[in-house]
Amino acid sequence: MKNTNTFCMIALACFCKAAVVFAQTTPPAPMQPQTPLPWAYALNTPGLPPPVEDGESRHVPDSELAFTFTQPRNLYAPPDWHPEDHPEMPPIVAGGRNPGVFACAYCHLPNGQGRPENASLVGLPAEYIMQQMADYRAGLRTSSEPQMGPPANMRAVGLNATPEEAAAAAAYFASMTPRKWIRVVETATVPETVISGSMFIEKEGGDMEAIGNRIVEMPEDLERTELRDSHSGFIAYVPIGSIAKGEALAAGVDGKTRPCTFCHGADLKGLGPVPALAGRSPSYIARQLYDLQTGNRKGLWSPLMAEVVANLTPDDILNIAAFTASLEP
Repeated sequence: MKNTNTFCMIALACFCKAAVVFAQTTPPAPMQPQTPLPWAYALNTPGLPPPVEDGESRHVPDSELAFTFTQPRNLYAPPDWHPEDHPEMPPIVAGGRNPGVFACAYCHLPNGQGRPENASLVGLPAEYIMQQMADYRAGLRTSSEPQMGPPANMRAVGLNATPEEAAAAAAYFASMTPRKWIRVVETATVPETVISGSMFIEKEGGDMEAIGNRIVEMPEDLERTELRDSHSGFIAYVPIGSIAKGEALAAGVDGKTRPCTFCHGADLKGLGPVPALAGRSPSYIARQLYDLQTGNRKGLWSPLMAEVVANLTPDDILNIAAFTASLEP
């Protein structure tokens, strides 16, 4: 896994540029995390230096295209390294609408697989995506960590996107099939990290440290991730034993919560308008469970989750997220 100051700086630039565009909604520089799940609501490590463009072209495997390292930071023209992978993108996905609604593909990637700081949209029911956008427009979805930039930026996009734009994006992402994107590894130790672009990356010159009660989700290949290569996925380090504990919780074995299969399907790959859980980012799943528990995520279907999440502890949320992420999408 590559980890250099250059790409740490790139990630910081990505966040900073988004912060300028959405200054009216993006929170100030992070202080202390406000949730018991700081690993899920990743706040950028302060003090990283700004990037310097060297003008050199970058390439990724299986693509003939080339970009300099700042070109993939364009909020309204994100790179599409692998156009053969997906249908033609609607304008709202490929380029957004300037100002205020940047391209869906910038954060969620052209194939909808997404990153830890946002959501995977690929293969979700169009009805579900449209409902979430309606909830954003109605001010019903906020983050339990107001200092985290990407959720605040998504809220701004949700408030400004039209129903027609949301419908076009929903139909596009729903038309594709998700693939394995996250490799889950149970471990007692993890690389020492910093947070850049609301994402964990290896600390240059860092050592190994205890994982503790957290999930550390990070790129398999930092350079490719920062170039927004939609063929380069993620690795999620989880505590030893967390997958089995999460499986028991998801099955409702101890009565602390209801079986997830009741609503999300026997294989947790979704049921009707209910979204899939299998193979999704554990950081994202943890944020949603906690946002639902605190009432920061509301909306048409959110009351169905109220009893499900009511008694979950932070460790329970961690274990469920580890389990669901480990499944085949």
